[in-house]
Amino acid sequence: MSLNLSPSFSASTAVSPRDSSSNMCSTGWEVRETIGRPGSDLVHPDEFSVVRQLHYGTIRQDKAAVLAYLRLKHKDPLKGFILCAISRTVVHNVLVGSITPASSGIKAFQNASTAQEVDFVTPVAKDLEFRRWGDPSPMPPSPIPNIPLLLEGTGETEDPNAECRDGILSFKPLPKQSARVALILDRFSVHCPVQYCSNDLLVETTTVMGRSFYDFVSPKNEGRVREWIDMVKAWGVNERGQPADGGFGFGRFTLLAKGRDARGGQTASSSHSSRRKELFASLKGQLAKTPLLGGPSSKTHDSSTRDDEMPVDAIFSAHSDGILLILRSTAAPSRSLKS
Repeated sequence: MSLNLSPSFSASTAVSPRDSSSNMCSTGWEVRETIGRPGSDLVHPDEFSVVRQLHYGTIRQDKAAVLAYLRLKHKDPLKGFILCAISRTVVHNVLVGSITPASSGIKAFQNASTAQEVDFVTPVAKDLEFRRWGDPSPMPPSPIPNIPLLLEGTGETEDPNAECRDGILSFKPLPKQSARVALILDRFSVHCPVQYCSNDLLVETTTVMGRSFYDFVSPKNEGRVREWIDMVKAWGVNERGQPADGGFGFGRFTLLAKGRDARGGQTASSSHSSRRKELFASLKGQLAKTPLLGGPSSKTHDSSTRDDEMPVDAIFSAHSDGILLILRSTAAPSRSLKS
């Protein structure tokens, strides 16, 4: 699921239909029914104020791989509200994540143990809390944007919880977030073709759509990245052997912005190129386009180095119908990642 990055949770609406049909069935809503709908419509009234603050804090601190347990409205009024586990990551101008029914057991332990932060909005969800003592975050943090906490119309610094005079909370516009891209990969293919790309910050959407993800991984890292993806696929299986969510995996590799042919060095066929164009055309109206950062490097490289190589931090997570991959360039200042 992808939400536009509005600081007001009431104004945040779904902008991408890429979500698991099985996950949406847990709350009864069809994917098409969620597009353009404010997120606040589905939240339990008793939890709205907490979720609103949580939403704003997620954006303000540019968070990634965080998990929250809260109740969402079921389409069938007789079923009321369903306790769900919601993952979320800020990816430049959208908030991406997944929605799954909350359940106890090994999956809850795995999800909570690998998330960088877990919030329990619904009190009964505290029973699902599993954390290791003193674990540091596995991903170096992005620099937190300097976002003021001032509320429009108040004239003074207040907590984001505060209400405006008419009961409507208004936030000042947020600056741009750190440069990240979200990819959705086909988990049922050994080549993991790219099915969704959130922006053009690290790779061009027209270049990556429909192609194997490994075309954009440096050959020296391909074996390890394949192992990581196979690992999160294995994590993402429920007790009945069905594809499901399975926590977060973290890694670092070299991204090739222009891509290559990971299947043997042959030129891509015209039909393959046509398929990419069709996929891109179908999503063109839903993707928030942003220009590619910078231009081709003018530096001289030796024969073993390409001019489109870029070291990136990655967060992998498996879901019932795909692999969600978040990429961030390591060029931004951050603490070194210890392996």
